[in-house]
Amino acid sequence: MTPQPPYLAIAAEIARRIRSGALVPGDRVPSTRAITREWGVAMATATKALAALRRQGLVRPEPGVGTVVAAPPADRSAEAAHLTRERIVAAAIELADAEGLGALTMRRLATVLSVSTTALYRHVPGKGELVRLMTDAVCAELPLGPVPANWRTGLERGARWLRGVYTRHRWMAHAMAGFMRPVAAPHAMAYTEWVLAVLRSTPMTAGQKLHSHLTIFAYVQGVGMADDLEEQARQETGLSGDEWMEKNEPRFDAIQSAGSYPLLNALTEEGGFVLDLESLFEFGLRRTLDGIAVMIGETSA
Repeated sequence: MTPQPPYLAIAAEIARRIRSGALVPGDRVPSTRAITREWGVAMATATKALAALRRQGLVRPEPGVGTVVAAPPADRSAEAAHLTRERIVAAAIELADAEGLGALTMRRLATVLSVSTTALYRHVPGKGELVRLMTDAVCAELPLGPVPANWRTGLERGARWLRGVYTRHRWMAHAMAGFMRPVAAPHAMAYTEWVLAVLRSTPMTAGQKLHSHLTIFAYVQGVGMADDLEEQARQETGLSGDEWMEKNEPRFDAIQSAGSYPLLNALTEEGGFVLDLESLFEFGLRRTLDGIAVMIGETSA
């Protein structure tokens, strides 16, 4: 029996990995360099192996990535035919909700949708634009409602609305992080317009109104980021906040036992204080609104 040429043997092994599910659509297959290292063959043999896989329709070249596993042609064409910008944005939001904004890439999203990355680029030019569309879609989920007559009621309602956005979609705190480069999204901008309408009847200057809005926005965003960081830590460590504190309690006790932090020790020994982000949010929101009330009173005087 004539032995199988090395490049066909290599192609057969990679094909086996694909058919077994070890490599799924969108995954990068071994590069020519990786093949030369793993199988100890020349670069020309590695190139022929990948060419054989392409002829079988099992892999395809992906610009900027390399050679990746191809979705079955019929499935890929069917999915691409029904692909819309709205469907892409919805899938991206679902992926970011589950795994965070860092896990979202065009390649990963293409895999989720069982389409080629090229098909995505026909609808969205890149991740930056995709995140902008995601942000706008999220801000459109729930209406703010009519503008209240009382400025404090309005600012509180607006802050809680924004807090709700960050709670439902933790990644949003990072997506909207640029104060000097705000997101050019109609529904996100509508929130700013709504808040400014709340402050319209106050005696504050235009600058004071905008700074009041941005101060509340920054505060709610900060709590939202803390939420997102806590969720990431929980996923990475497998520990809840309480479990993490319990595990690290001996270390804190050892540091505090030296007596270098008497005020912190006194606060801890008093007991009855449980820090959670919701109580922090409520405390900070009230104090921020109190400060704005003082400024309005001074402006009116």
